[in-house]
Amino acid sequence: MELRTGPAVAVVVGALLATVSACGNSDSGITEPAAPSHSHASSDAPALPLRPGERFVELTVAKSYTPTPPNGGTDEYRCMVLDPKAAGQEYLTGIQFQAQNEPIAHHAITYVVDPKEAAAARTKDAADPGEGYTCFGNDGLSSSTWVDTWTPGAKETLFDGDVGYRMEPGSLVILQVHYNLLTTNGKAAESDQSQVRLRVTKGTATTIALDTLPMNGPIELPCAENESGPLCERAASFADVKKRFGEQEGGKADELLRECGHTAPKPGNTQTCTIQVPEPITIHATRGHMHMLGKSIKVELNPGTPEQQTLLDVPTFNFDDQALHLLPAPVDLKKGDTLKLTCTHDATLRRKLPQLKNTPPRYVIWGDGTTDEMCTGLLTVSAS
Repeated sequence: MELRTGPAVAVVVGALLATVSACGNSDSGITEPAAPSHSHASSDAPALPLRPGERFVELTVAKSYTPTPPNGGTDEYRCMVLDPKAAGQEYLTGIQFQAQNEPIAHHAITYVVDPKEAAAARTKDAADPGEGYTCFGNDGLSSSTWVDTWTPGAKETLFDGDVGYRMEPGSLVILQVHYNLLTTNGKAAESDQSQVRLRVTKGTATTIALDTLPMNGPIELPCAENESGPLCERAASFADVKKRFGEQEGGKADELLRECGHTAPKPGNTQTCTIQVPEPITIHATRGHMHMLGKSIKVELNPGTPEQQTLLDVPTFNFDDQALHLLPAPVDLKKGDTLKLTCTHDATLRRKLPQLKNTPPRYVIWGDGTTDEMCTGLLTVSAS
């Protein structure tokens, strides 16, 4: 899944993504407790009470869908198009994705589609047999807004204060569900018909429109010392990712290296990426996203300076707990500030986790599959 932002702060975010200043690799001696089991706990939690001015909008996928991963893979990304029937400008202040068939749901992303791209979304939906359309990387649209990320066990994401994700009349909602069939050995699973519950308010004249700023870092994780096999060669692993997800999305690993200024991969457990802020922006919340081999993730502001501040610090990453971290107070960033993303992965976890222990060893790079990895800091932001 390629991480993008929507139109609210698109100019600022576009500049941020274009000004990657340095990425690197280090082998810090981080030691953490044993990894969690990654069991899928139910997220069908009762709704918290509505706050003044809010109402619920419940959207269910029209028809059930049975995942059919392409090219011999065990992962499929499917985008389901839903109509919230917004009558006027509204703001999303809470989101709760609810998977009907949670054992095969790896994660899900909720997007809001700008009205000008609603027709394009419907065209994609109509052109692909079955409910929704295949959408590795992202939802395949240029101006949609990433609103929320769900992983098994997650509860409702709530925003406090006079803030929210803007939804215009004619907007659509897309649920991108990552289906993972490792639990069924890649065979056809039972169908899924998920839903999402939106918490909606009309907002006020001073409501702050939120957006999502993604920071992506490279993953260059070699096989563990006691592992061997053909996919332990980076070239073979890279070719396998391309086979499963196509040339564009499969080439993300090399793209990240170029964006981070590397001429060659630097294998290691820990990778970093640093960007400079080209325009003022305000950060309200943060979230980290990795897959099963994720060990720790951190986002720092102006590291190594008197203004240093940690915006996200998850020293023991748990795939089943990727909750949004609301900052105690919004943090204003000025032009020239530095944001640093650091991710640590651990290849030895592959033999400790039920979903991965029977998979072949591999040199792990960026990829959309459960056996691949990601290194992503998601920042909930607004224009300053």
